[in-house]
Amino acid sequence: MATFKVRGLTAQGELQRRLVSAGSRLEAEQSARQGGLRVLDVQGEGLALPRLFASTAGGFDLALFAHELVALLSAGLSLIETLETLAEREERAARAGSVLSDLVRRMQEGQSFSSALKSFPAIFPELFIASIAASEHTGEMVPALQRYLRYHEQLGVIRQKIISASLYPAMLCAVGSAVALFLLCFLVPRFSRVYEGMEDKLPLASRWLMHWGVFASEHWILIAGLLIAVALALPVMLTRPSARAWMGAALQTNRWIGGRIKLMQLARFYRSLGLLLGGGIPVTKAMHMALGLLPLRLQPAAMSATLEVTQGRSLSDSLHTAALTTPVALRLLRAGERNGQMAEMLEQAAAFHDKEIGHWFDRFARLFEPVLMLVIGLAIGGIVIMLYLPIFELAGSLG
Repeated sequence: MATFKVRGLTAQGELQRRLVSAGSRLEAEQSARQGGLRVLDVQGEGLALPRLFASTAGGFDLALFAHELVALLSAGLSLIETLETLAEREERAARAGSVLSDLVRRMQEGQSFSSALKSFPAIFPELFIASIAASEHTGEMVPALQRYLRYHEQLGVIRQKIISASLYPAMLCAVGSAVALFLLCFLVPRFSRVYEGMEDKLPLASRWLMHWGVFASEHWILIAGLLIAVALALPVMLTRPSARAWMGAALQTNRWIGGRIKLMQLARFYRSLGLLLGGGIPVTKAMHMALGLLPLRLQPAAMSATLEVTQGRSLSDSLHTAALTTPVALRLLRAGERNGQMAEMLEQAAAFHDKEIGHWFDRFARLFEPVLMLVIGLAIGGIVIMLYLPIFELAGSLG
């Protein structure tokens, strides 16, 4: 699954940009048209993972940039002075320095800060630009930046949990696969020479293993070539949008983890929507902007909910009808509509589900890791036993 930037015109003639997650450019264009957008062009392609300030394209660190803006603006510097200060400091880093210098130049020519940021869509995500644009109307840029930094930090927590939970199993699989390959491709062929002529006396499983050993010793160049080809092709396949879309669809339809993945996607949607509403962006525009953060299969439901909100229905009822709420989120949204704190309730719903997902990942890791170790141990132990079982039987017959 990849993320595309779609630019087009709404039914009212307004130019609009959307982030759309899709398996190809054609799917992204079709999805945008279903949302009532007359597509002008489709640009950009990237992984459909949460974009968390991790944009270090060409050495530009957006998280550090936002922190520095908050610090210097809070100290009383104007925005132009802040950008000039950061540009002078970053002159040694060619990419970062050129971006900041270009921002200063554009603002000196009369452009607003948000308009200048739009010139670098690969560095500044749409949510960041929208937060800045809303703060230019309210005059509260520092609070807007602080909200976005909290947004980044909260998204980073769940991402870190996913990485931590998958790191140890990945290492186990890598080490286990390496040991199994060593046994099958190096040790078994040598044992097959030892047992040559004894096939009738070997157990069935050991006989199959020896047949593999004979094949591996005669065709080791072919096996080595296949292993190298798989090692080179796998990373390439994982970066292809179609392969990632297939993997994403397989995970989402899995009965064990599909529900958790949807919950994670909804939590990110709530948090992004809360960020935009907290910055003063109207609810319909905020929903259009957050739409691209959902996977392709949930976007039609989100478009339907956006249309219902446009027609005057409440946000909670619209999302509930579109099956984009949980029982907890629905109650929090209705409470936010009663007390006028919708942005805060959306963030609370996202935080609640993030904690739920984090606890689930902890429990899953505690259960999955020993099971994986057991499976790898049984596989490697089974190969070793099949290698030495004929020797044990021979020793018993001699005794």
